[in-house]
Amino acid sequence: MAGSLSMRAKGRRATRAEPTLPLINVVFLMLVFFLVAAQVARPLDGALDLVKTDDPQMVPPADALVLHADGRQTWRGAQSSMSAMLEGLAAEGYDGPARILPDRNASATQVLDLARTVHGIDAERRIVIVTQRALP
Repeated sequence: MAGSLSMRAKGRRATRAEPTLPLINVVFLMLVFFLVAAQVARPLDGALDLVKTDDPQMVPPADALVLHADGRQTWRGAQSSMSAMLEGLAAEGYDGPARILPDRNASATQVLDLARTVHGIDAERRIVIVTQRALP
């Protein structure tokens, strides 16, 4: 019986609290990493009224061609065209999908014309139409 008590006492002395400071440091470093690595989206033009969808994962991309209701096309805040945008992205080494951000009042033919332009320049490139999630 005395032997079992001494075993328990040894077990208690051997266990000690886990240090929390290294854990806090790791969590803090992860937080800093994600804040620095996160891409900050540029604000959209206030006059732009996006198409609404129910996709909860929608995040407006920074590199999208904006199609306004009057037919104007802007990219990164300046007047542009789909071919100029694709050339600019290719120069930066971007090979992802071509993103089109249409105004809700833009005509479907204008959106299709942009898609045809992408297909004519690079038939393998995917095309993404960016919309805004509808609020419940």
